[in-house]
Amino acid sequence: MPAVDLKAHFTAAARLFRVPTDPDLTRAQFDAFSKQIPLLYFILITNTIAVAYTYVPLAPAALSMIVPAVLTAVTGLRTVWWLRQRHVVRSDADILRNLRLTNWIAAPIAAGFTAWSFALYPYGDPFAKSQVAFYMAVTVIGCIFCLMHLRSAALIVTLVVNVPYVLFYFVVTGEPTLKAMAINNLLVSGAMVTVLFIYYRDFADLVSNRKSLLMQQAATQALSDENFRLANLDSLTELPNRRRFFAELSSAFNDAERRHVRVAVGIIDLDGFKPINDNYGHSVGDRVLIEAGRRVREVCEGFGPQRVEFARLGGDEFGLVVCGDPEDVDLMRLGERIGERVKLPYQLDTAHTGLSCSIGFALYPDSATTSEALYECADYSLYHAKRHLRGRTVIFSSELEAEIRSRGVIENLLRTSDFGAEMELVFQPIVDAMSEHTAGFETLARWHNPRLGWVSPADFIPAAERIGLIRPLTQVLLARALATAKTWPDHIRLSFNLSAHDVCAAEGILPLISIIEKSGLPPHRIDFEITETAVTFDFVRAQQSIATLKAMGCGISLDDFGTGYSSLSHVHRLPLDKLKIDRSFVADINENPVSHKIIKSLTGLCDDMEIACVVEGVETRAQLDTLRRLGCDFIQGYYFAKPMPAAAIEDYLAKERERLDHGAAKVVA
Repeated sequence: MPAVDLKAHFTAAARLFRVPTDPDLTRAQFDAFSKQIPLLYFILITNTIAVAYTYVPLAPAALSMIVPAVLTAVTGLRTVWWLRQRHVVRSDADILRNLRLTNWIAAPIAAGFTAWSFALYPYGDPFAKSQVAFYMAVTVIGCIFCLMHLRSAALIVTLVVNVPYVLFYFVVTGEPTLKAMAINNLLVSGAMVTVLFIYYRDFADLVSNRKSLLMQQAATQALSDENFRLANLDSLTELPNRRRFFAELSSAFNDAERRHVRVAVGIIDLDGFKPINDNYGHSVGDRVLIEAGRRVREVCEGFGPQRVEFARLGGDEFGLVVCGDPEDVDLMRLGERIGERVKLPYQLDTAHTGLSCSIGFALYPDSATTSEALYECADYSLYHAKRHLRGRTVIFSSELEAEIRSRGVIENLLRTSDFGAEMELVFQPIVDAMSEHTAGFETLARWHNPRLGWVSPADFIPAAERIGLIRPLTQVLLARALATAKTWPDHIRLSFNLSAHDVCAAEGILPLISIIEKSGLPPHRIDFEITETAVTFDFVRAQQSIATLKAMGCGISLDDFGTGYSSLSHVHRLPLDKLKIDRSFVADINENPVSHKIIKSLTGLCDDMEIACVVEGVETRAQLDTLRRLGCDFIQGYYFAKPMPAAAIEDYLAKERERLDHGAAKVVA
């Protein structure tokens, strides 16, 4: 056992005199060492010249001139070599080899200077002898300092110089003063070695920690890049998605505006896609979308001299941004090529089918002066093509601009509408994913106009925002929704959507607060849903409004997450309680691995932020089971119920209790 211990101690001691093999540590040593080693040789050379100068009249020329000249030349060459290393890029193997060479050179160089010093000693008078002793003591201390980053070399120099120094001056000379210097040098060197060990340990730890930090940063950056890629990628076609499209549009528009050149927006809609979906199923429809996207992308990539950005906007709709100062003729040529490729037959197992596509273009600066208006013009061009020139390409014109004005009918009717009489509310359940108990209802508005009949919220909500009626409309609907919610059981929450104009208005949300207080419904039973677009509309003011509602006790949900333009930095800066994942990610969650990854990533984000995750658009049991496994908290969709009038809620809750009680009884049985 003692032999084993002795061998272990010997191995540990030998390791102190070896250069480490960790590439990160040796590279850090080499970088630091290359800056300090010239200083070491400068100290050595200047001190050597000083001693040699003193002994020129006292010692033979071989000792006072030739030997120090050789030693100085050797160290001078090494100084020049190390100075050049600051500008040389070396591999890990080269660095290790050079550090080991330095380790080996340290002993003979230290021995050479030590032997020269001892050889000079007999020729000097007491002052000269003291200078030699002082030279050796001071120089070795300076060398230890400069060699701190290469512990093995520092220890070698310390032993090679100090052991003979102490023995010679303490034992051989017999001079009391030199004995005192030898003891002092021994103590100082011991202290220096202690400092050396502490410094080297801390240096190695710093390198290790830096390596760990860089690895963590790399992993974080990789995760961030992957999340960014997934957030900007359409899960089905692997094309850029709607978010990426609008980012490209904004960038291209700003560039065109700055350079005073043209830029165009195009929207493509597949004609005849719905029958394929209905007749062959969604899986076949998905394959058609993938193939159509591939064909259009190939046309865009081969179209010149203009650069064309291509993305899937959703459903069977795709978007184009055409840069490079295009003319009308360029857009028509691009539309024709896309139409020709899309029309080619699609093989669907044993059947073949064909599609066509309608395309709407709008050109800056002819059609609009903002990117948003340009997109709306392209959208209306597509609308016109679908209605009148199906399968063709339409470029926005003055005639179409006149048609747009006719959309003012809805706006005019909204201005004269009696919101209290014409607006109706329906409510869709928000269900706890695990227990399947209804946790709340989302309020949805419907407009029945005497002249137009039922008008979709997709039409009248944007119109109300455009003409400045959204805030009074919100106030009327909120008061009615709160009155309805007051009749519900205490554990049922009300979820209500707010527009960007509601949370970003100059006068704030004081009217909404007044309505809440007058309703008598506890604020903690109210969730306000705010879209990503509303948040980015005026983030500072939206943040203030949200904080005020939160301080009242209301919950805050970020709606349609993944379809707007907010960044994760915005999300982290808001006091959110829930994050609602858009239905577009749910439809193919069990068929498309990318959709699965996106929702998994978003549920992980919610878990990290300690907020609830609500998923919209759940229509099947299979989707529900998958979302449960991914950790989603709440579910909303047709699987549980469609939006219902207030009068139907009591009956719905009663049937839910019966269903859950029956299920519990079966479990007990």
